[in-house]
Amino acid sequence: VFQELGTSECYFINGTEKVRYVQRYIYNREQYAMFDSDVGHYVGFTPNGEFNAKRLNSDPVFMERRRTAVDWLCRHNYELGAPFSVERRGERGA
Repeated sequence: VFQELGTSECYFINGTEKVRYVQRYIYNREQYAMFDSDVGHYVGFTPNGEFNAKRLNSDPVFMERRRTAVDWLCRHNYELGAPFSVERRGERGA
């Protein structure tokens, strides 16, 4: 059985003041490539990941879309998720 997984994650520090977007590519439980908005490009961790990172990094239109994901994906969806995550802190113990 082979398994391929791609994940996108948004990390919020102090609301939307500092936002980090991370996209990971995993094959059979091994991460082979990753994009981090703080770094600004894809990084490969395996030979296949290095090949794909080089290919993705060479496409300027695709990379511009990834670099702006902090705004159109993370910050845009922050207001949708905030009532379920940020505003609920501390309710469990009350």
